[in-house]
Amino acid sequence: QLQLVESGGGLVQPGGSLRLSCVASGFALEHYEVAWFRQAPGTEREGISWISRSGSRTDYGDSVKGRFTISRDDAKNTVYLQMNSLKPEDTAIYYCGALLYGNWLYYKGYDYWGQGTEVTVSS
Repeated sequence: QLQLVESGGGLVQPGGSLRLSCVASGFALEHYEVAWFRQAPGTEREGISWISRSGSRTDYGDSVKGRFTISRDDAKNTVYLQMNSLKPEDTAIYYCGALLYGNWLYYKGYDYWGQGTEVTVSS
């Protein structure tokens, strides 16, 4: 079965950190660009971070720049999102997507999506 599975979400206090993982099964993630999106209730899915196939290029949304870091380990078929200095407005369901070609911010162009992992930032 071809799928992405996210994990690592949970409840964290403001200022805390979490590391999300996105593991691919049934296909080699190294052939894909990978991005993290998030979606809070009543909002559009927001692209927050992207990494190229080689891992040499990354991009971040303004809302997370300087706080989040994306990385990949193709030997483990996994992409990570390290989230530091978390704020209540980071509360959302976080999704990873795998993209062969296209604009990474266009979420409808992705080839695979995970089911999401929930992140809640609250004291």
